[in-house]
Amino acid sequence: MAKRDKTGMQHQIDENLKRVYEEALVQELPDRFAQLLEQLRQKEEKK
Repeated sequence: MAKRDKTGMQHQIDENLKRVYEEALVQELPDRFAQLLEQLRQKEEKK
């Protein structure tokens, strides 16, 4: 595989990964997960 092709493919992979992670970041946190995080915060505050 030519270096140019590899570079183009790597760029395309990078862009796709960025798009997927950005979409995941804007999704709302599930209620159960938020509750668990809150419980952890409360335990940390008591220490």
